[in-house]
This record gives sequence, structure tokens and C-alpha cells, in this order.
Amino acid sequence: MHDTALVLFRRDLRLADQPALVAACAAHERVLPVYLHAPHEEAPWGPGAASRWWLHRSLEALQQRLAAQGATLHVARGDSLPTLRALIAASGACAVYWSRRYEPAAIACDARLKAALRADGNAVHSVPGNLWCEPWQLATAEGQPYRVFTPYWRKLRAQLTDEPPLPEVRARTWLRLPGSLPLEALELLPRIPWADGLAGQWQPGEAGAQELLEVFADDALADYADGRDLPARHGTSRLSPHLHFGEITPRQIRHALQARAGRNDARRRPDPEPYLRELGWREFAHHLLYHFPGTPTENFNPRFDAFRWVDDDAAALRRWQRGRTGIPLVDAGMRELWHTGWMHNRVRMIAASFLTKNLRQHWHHGARWFWDTLVDADLANNTLGWQWVAGCGADAAPYFRVFNPYTQAAKFDPEAAYLKHWLPELAALPAKLLHEPWRDPAALAACGYPAPMVDVGATREAALDAWQALPSR
Repeated sequence: MHDTALVLFRRDLRLADQPALVAACAAHERVLPVYLHAPHEEAPWGPGAASRWWLHRSLEALQQRLAAQGATLHVARGDSLPTLRALIAASGACAVYWSRRYEPAAIACDARLKAALRADGNAVHSVPGNLWCEPWQLATAEGQPYRVFTPYWRKLRAQLTDEPPLPEVRARTWLRLPGSLPLEALELLPRIPWADGLAGQWQPGEAGAQELLEVFADDALADYADGRDLPARHGTSRLSPHLHFGEITPRQIRHALQARAGRNDARRRPDPEPYLRELGWREFAHHLLYHFPGTPTENFNPRFDAFRWVDDDAAALRRWQRGRTGIPLVDAGMRELWHTGWMHNRVRMIAASFLTKNLRQHWHHGARWFWDTLVDADLANNTLGWQWVAGCGADAAPYFRVFNPYTQAAKFDPEAAYLKHWLPELAALPAKLLHEPWRDPAALAACGYPAPMVDVGATREAALDAWQALPSR
């Protein structure tokens, strides 16, 4: 039994189902919980404004959870290697434990840390903890990474076990060191006009994740297959930011949903499979990012390197960002994002399609905006989503699939409840007109809502012409 270990918390901000913490507490007498803030080591994808807000609140919640056990989260900032070396020297630790990260810069950073700390004579244990399956563990029959979701999910689904989540553990002794920084010293809380909106919408931390999971299991799971497409309803789990920060794990979610289904009468038993399949997309995104680390900036399909994007248009981009395009469903989604740090998934696809196909602005612009404004901004998911909509990604939507925002609104928000909530200047219009307010120029002028900035039909044809001009290979 070795005496002291450091447990480095990163995007695993929880105490339950925490393999790194479980391993450290089992093998060591004393454990020092550490959060080390080094966003520069994740460049160029350090956390955006909304993510920093969430991180601050999540760390507060973790501090409270640890305090209930008589422990303290030691907070530090700076370059990881010298900071960890100083903490090891001060604590007398002989081992460091952490949960793996999967972004390219993080992988490279952790590899350097592991090599240097081991060369110093320390034991270093990196463990899985935030995915069902490590990104390198699945391969096609030819030994290649998957590029299509359905066969990937089929193989992953067959390998999932019913192993329960790990219980919360306590160290024999929680070690404390002087010099821990207050969270405010990390300067995570951005000066953004929508911070109050985030606070009104979300409860970062482990308890907030469990509460949302309970609400989802009780309310939306039974109708998830259809309800997830209706932006006016709480038909989705909204667990994505909690998953990104590791406040809850896929294993916990699956175990809880299956347990809930098992307690219900068979005739009323909700089927968790459609939702689990969506978690499978998250796994697929990490699989792709691991095997194709250049895709946050490079087209997965190199054929699109020759695509004729329209020249960067700062004014058009600004109107899209602020929800002033004159396209109601796009504007409603962008305003939801601005005020809450989140956007309904179907509306995300429609807003992304409008930017990349109707405005023909490069998908990089949208990916960067989402990265800064989404509380669930995740490099793997963000990259997969934008390349999927733009048509240049793995298993992408065919380029000729251009979402029509008017027909999508009529189909998925038929009473215009979502539009009325986020576009209050249009709320007095009848639903049919609210979907296409430009059909009544007088009413449009009276309410102050802008006319459409482009003709969606004409811009669709222009986008298809640009796509057809691409070389075949």
C-alpha cells in the first residue's frame, strides 16, 4: 500500500462512477483531489465563453460534494507539468490518476505528462471513464476506423454490458495542501450579456445531471422517438453539457433508464433504445476525432476542399448569430442559443444548413460560433455535426439535402409555440403566417421583424450548382 496519490479532475467532475477516484482510493492511504486549469494546453480549442461559465459552476458543485466528505478540491493553474511536479513534491505523492481525454491537443498533452512524470519515478494511471468504448477499440473487418454510423453502432451496441456504475467512494484520508486558489482566480466567468440566462436554465454539477435524468426518464423517454424533433417540447434529455463535463456517464444513464423500464408494466414500458442510439452518435464522434484528428478544421471528405464557398460576409454572419435573418425558425434557434447556451438539435441542423447552404458561408464560422456559445460545446460532437450538415463529413447528409426552414417549422412546430416564445415580436400573428411572415409585408413592417435576407429557393439552387461543380474525386 503506497501512501499518497493525486487524482486530477478534468472533464470528469463527479464522485460517482469515477474510475480514477475509485482506483486511487483503493490503492492509497491519502488522496489529494486536484483541478489544474491549463486551457492554453488545449489550444486552439480552449473552452469558449459558455463552457467557461459552466466549468466554474460545475467546479463549485464538485467542491461542495467533496466538502460533504470532509475533502477539499485543490485548485491550481499554470503549465501542467511544473504545477504537478510541485504538488507531488509538496504532498509526497507517488502516483497520479486521471480520466482520459480524447481531443488531439489533450491526447498529446497527456502523453507528454505521462512520460515526464514516469521518468521522475511516479506511477501514472490514465483510465477510461467518460465513454462506453475507447475510440481505438472498435474497427471494421479490415481493421480500419468506421466512417459510417450504422455499422459502428451495431458493433458497439453488441459489446455493451450490463455492468453497473461504480459506487461513490471515500479516501481513507483526504489530503489538504495550502495554496489552493479560489475559483474566482481562474477568471472563468465571462462578462457576457447572457450569463443570467444561463443561470436561469441550468444547474451544473452532478446533482443537476441526476435531476435532469430523472425528469427525462419520467416525462420524455416514452415519447422520445417522436418528441425529440419538436422544439417547443422538452422532448430531449438536455444532458449533453453534463456529459461533456463528466458530471454523468453513459453507463450511469443506460443503467438508470433500463432500471426504470424494468419497473414499469410491460405495456407502458418506455424503450430506451432510440435515446441510447443518440448516445452512440456521441461515441462515433469521438471515434472519428481520434482517428481523423485534423477534422476540426479540415474537410473529412477532401473533395470539398475545392468547394466554392461565398466570400466571408461579416454582416451576414452577424445577422445569423443574432437571430435577425428574417427566417423565423433559424432566428428562433439562434436566439435560444444566445439566451440559454443551448439549441434544440433539429433546429441546430436547420440553422447550420441555412448558414452553409443558403448563405454558403464556410462551416468553420458556424463551428466557432457554436463552440463559444454552447454550454455543451464538445470538439468531437461539434466537428461531426457541422461537417455532417455541410455535406463534407463522415456519414454526412447528402449535400443536396438542404433543410427548408419554412416547411420544417410547419412540420415540427405546427402551432408556432417555439417561434412565438423566441420571436415575441411575431407572437400576435396567426401560426400559418408566423411560419412565413414575409407573405404579409404590412404585418411584417408593423412588428419590426426583418424580411428574409435571402430567397431560400434561389440560394438552394445556387448551392447545388456549386456542389455539382466539384470534381468527382
